[in-house]
Amino acid sequence: LGAGVGLPGVLAARCGARVSLSDGSDRPRCLENGRRSCAANGLRDVGMLGLSWGDVTPELLLLPPQDVVLGSDVFYNPEFEDVLVTFVCLLRKNPQAQFWTTYQVRSDWSLEALLRRWRLRCVSVPLADFGADGCELAGSALPGSHTVHMM
Repeated sequence: LGAGVGLPGVLAARCGARVSLSDGSDRPRCLENGRRSCAANGLRDVGMLGLSWGDVTPELLLLPPQDVVLGSDVFYNPEFEDVLVTFVCLLRKNPQAQFWTTYQVRSDWSLEALLRRWRLRCVSVPLADFGADGCELAGSALPGSHTVHMM
């Protein structure tokens, strides 16, 4: 979800996963960039799907079974519910699937109330679990808070 140029999905596909990429159906340039990224990486079997968060469309419902849904920086604005509707639809359709995402803390926005409303459970994945000794993995020299959480 929110693939943009597709880096997480392209990496997953290059590692052998069967991948479907998606971004906003109202962003044709973004969808084309995702297709170009797949082509540049020799990936012919990766589809690029236009989805509008919060809309339960035939394209969303007809996706093949999913094991993992990757959210690529999808919580960038406080209106989280549309994103949740989309991935909850995928999770209800694929009860064994997991939704993995990163979330950059940009203010005091919180997902907790919405997660409770949708009866979802979130588990934080510490960066140290990826072998990052000095936690430079998600560091930034830019001013302000750049805390990144993986869930």
